[in-house]
Amino acid sequence: MKLRPFELALVIIFIVLGLVALALLAGYDRKPAAPEGGVAVDGSVQIWGTMPGNGMSQMLASLASQYDSYRNVSYRSIPAAQFDEILLNALADGTGPDIVLLSHESLVDVRRRIVPYSYDVFPQRDIRDTYVPGAQIFALSDGMYALPLAVDPLVMYWNRDILATEGFLQPPRTWEELVNVQFPELIVRDFDRTIRRGVVAMGEYGNVRNSFGILSMLLTQGGTAGVVETDRGYEIRLQQSIGGTGNPLRSAVDFYTRFSRPSNTYYSWNRSFTGDREAFTGEQLAFYFGYASEAREIERLNPNLNFDIAEVPQNAESSVRRTYGRFYGLSLLRTSDNPNGAYAVMAQLNKTNLAAKIAVDSELVPAHSAAVSAGSNDVYGRVAYQSTGIAYGWLSPELAATNQVFATMTGDINENRRNLDESINDALGRLEQAF
Repeated sequence: MKLRPFELALVIIFIVLGLVALALLAGYDRKPAAPEGGVAVDGSVQIWGTMPGNGMSQMLASLASQYDSYRNVSYRSIPAAQFDEILLNALADGTGPDIVLLSHESLVDVRRRIVPYSYDVFPQRDIRDTYVPGAQIFALSDGMYALPLAVDPLVMYWNRDILATEGFLQPPRTWEELVNVQFPELIVRDFDRTIRRGVVAMGEYGNVRNSFGILSMLLTQGGTAGVVETDRGYEIRLQQSIGGTGNPLRSAVDFYTRFSRPSNTYYSWNRSFTGDREAFTGEQLAFYFGYASEAREIERLNPNLNFDIAEVPQNAESSVRRTYGRFYGLSLLRTSDNPNGAYAVMAQLNKTNLAAKIAVDSELVPAHSAAVSAGSNDVYGRVAYQSTGIAYGWLSPELAATNQVFATMTGDINENRRNLDESINDALGRLEQAF
């Protein structure tokens, strides 16, 4: 049969398209479903979290580009202040995530929603061998409530120009050196005690960005027993020392509030300042206590600021070094529609090399001991890694409630509504109610 020109053209086009399709199929390299030694993810898995940075998103994108089964694994970053409300609403609607990536500061609040790893599956000996000491805060009485991923230790930022101008080339290593040696030279006040340049932003609560972390750091350095689990629930022992002597809570609050008392020689901060990080980047403050993850942001806020970071000062007579840290971990929710897929994802992300990359790409420190021991050559990373080994946290109630308790306590002291001991006792009672 003789084909008309139009029909012949169509046949030729179809033949060419067929040959192209065969060539594409021949050259198609199917991606493996899962990494070698890993488990394929069956179905979709959603992760929601509050961890700063883009490390998790970048890692999942990398895994999806290499392994087919990870194409349905997603991460949603939510501000910590909004997380609880968003999660509760989603769970009520049946649209919540499978995994949450939260800091230990949310552990008590979300514990009842998490499926812990049994110690038969994840022995406590392995937990100690795998992670930095402070990460064991996720190991509670009935299991491991999160796979630790990253740590954000509290460090001390210092203005190199201010210190050098007053004859100091290094930041203080102890609190005694800070308040007795450097403070008198660094503070700038008018005759009426108006602060022109502060040294340390402590005392107030609302305009100190990391007030909870600073108070927690002072508590930790004081040897507090923190909050422990008992048969009756959580027992507050912030005012009790592990060594059995002294009152860590009283000492921490007394020291903290001295910096905002006009009659005190440590007077360095008050509520007239907008915020301590703003004062530091504006060169109105010699020292700023912030998390290690803030370093690049501080650089961005003032590219001309000549600053550095150091470990937080320690007590001169202390035989151990301590700071506070936020510990981030992956937890499986009881409401997950795909627990098997979620477990597969968590196991993959918990591998030392992947977890370390997620942490570093998020401007955090890995929680795996092996990765921390390897160290960092980053300009800020070296100090951050050193601080991670001495970082600890404590089991606090829901953070907004705890902040309100501490804000009321410091406010009562500063405004003379209650004396130191009365304010602390009131705070302890409020914390008990918050649990």
